[in-house]
Amino acid sequence: MLTELHVENFGLMESVRLNFKQGLTVFTGETGAGKSMLIDALGVLLGGRASADLIRHGEAQARIEGVFEGLAHENMVRLEKAGYPMEEGQLFLYRELNSSGKNVCRVQGRTIPLTLYRSLCVGLVDIHGQIEHLSLFRPETHRELLDALGGVQDEVNKVNQAAKAYQALIRKEKELSISVEERQKREEILRYQIEEIEQVDPIPGEEEELTQEKKRLNNAERITSLTSEAFVALYEGVSGRPAACDLLGQARKTLLELNRLDGTFDVIEQIESLYYAAEDLAEQVRTYRDSFEFEPGRLDQIEDRLIQLNKLRKYGLKVEEIMGKRSSMIQELDQITHVQEQFETLHKDQKITLKAYDTLAKQLSRKRLEVAQRIEEGLALELSDLGLEKSRFEVRFMPNTEPTTGGAERIEFYFSANLGEPPKPLAKVASGGEMSRLMLALKSLLANVESVGTFIFDEVDSGVGGRTIHKVGEKLAKISSAKQVFCITHAAQVAAFADIHYGIAKEVEGTRTRSRVDPLVESERIEELARMLGGGEIEITRKHAQELWQRSGRHR
Repeated sequence: MLTELHVENFGLMESVRLNFKQGLTVFTGETGAGKSMLIDALGVLLGGRASADLIRHGEAQARIEGVFEGLAHENMVRLEKAGYPMEEGQLFLYRELNSSGKNVCRVQGRTIPLTLYRSLCVGLVDIHGQIEHLSLFRPETHRELLDALGGVQDEVNKVNQAAKAYQALIRKEKELSISVEERQKREEILRYQIEEIEQVDPIPGEEEELTQEKKRLNNAERITSLTSEAFVALYEGVSGRPAACDLLGQARKTLLELNRLDGTFDVIEQIESLYYAAEDLAEQVRTYRDSFEFEPGRLDQIEDRLIQLNKLRKYGLKVEEIMGKRSSMIQELDQITHVQEQFETLHKDQKITLKAYDTLAKQLSRKRLEVAQRIEEGLALELSDLGLEKSRFEVRFMPNTEPTTGGAERIEFYFSANLGEPPKPLAKVASGGEMSRLMLALKSLLANVESVGTFIFDEVDSGVGGRTIHKVGEKLAKISSAKQVFCITHAAQVAAFADIHYGIAKEVEGTRTRSRVDPLVESERIEELARMLGGGEIEITRKHAQELWQRSGRHR
């Protein structure tokens, strides 16, 4: 439920801070005082549309803050999954409007995008205005409400699982159900592509090795020349210029003699290491030179092989990717060639799954029919209390042609307010008064099963008068025993039932006008009820207001 609301610079509201409790809270005041603006502010707080026009004239920003407690389990789970868990059992919402058009949304003190903000606000408050009937007048919600009232969610979950399993098999069958001609074309393509890969038979690392070998062969003459030069310089030498190994040998001999003459200068190990290393290097160069062969036609073979490997790049850049593609094509080819066997298996599985779905769906339908009967009977009593004794409310079942999640039927509520008139869908019920009374009756019946914790009724008594208006107050009070209820009303008979009564009035200070929202004590409530009754002598009207107050029982 909503426990705190702070509105700043919104419309005529300069600064309004309210604390709420469970029960029925009403807001009353003269027309234009700003009653509906308070509901508008709450709608903006919950992610509704907002514009700079809502900001109080002369101000740069409007701010709305709200604190919620005692949320339904599904709301807490949604917040937890999104990373905004309840803090000490509370949910903090903040919405800021700027004259620049920029909006700021915060949940638990953290700024988030408006789209996410709206999704987290779903299910916190149900606002019923004279035009909007949010949770009850949308046909897509009727089945959910009926299931909630009947407590059949476990059965619904089982039906949904069976429906999804059947639908998965249908999708698989459609994937297989391509034409014979298309299947033959695909088979030919697959066979050609598989054969192309198998003929080339690529080996991992082969292309890199061939590329390196091609480079060597293209430079064979230069490689031979360089190795010969290196070997001559290291080992053979040329006329007038000794080889490196000869020079190192001469140096080795000289240093050995030097060491015998002066043992303190010992570099024998170093010179020997250099000498033998030079010999070893010369041997490696000679071996490489002698083993280097230039096979006639080898370069052409390499070129041909690289061209073949390059053709396979359409299947992948690496051999592993190419062979993986080949495996998937073999698998697809196997499916195509054995498609008839798969169809037979699919049809068997479909029959089994469809039978399971039908069994579960029929069980669910029987329970729904029982729940529907209870709703119709319960609403007949509720509507009779509200002066609609001749009305009819029906829960209609429209069968689905295919197994689907939700069960074997769609459900929609139908209503007729007058004897002899056929029931129509709720969305087509024209009278505002009848809509208001029907909505109250439904809310009264379903308040215990809806997860929404706070109901807001904006002039729900519109179009209702006489003895029935008193019943409207009673119904609101009944709903408030299970939910937190806010109501904007012009009817004293309704306001008398409030647990908490706020008066909204405009006041002028200097050159500015602002709306005030004040809690009314008992004497102020009676005066407000008298104002709402209006007409006649003041004392008679005040006496009537006192009677309403006494009869509502709220004075206790």
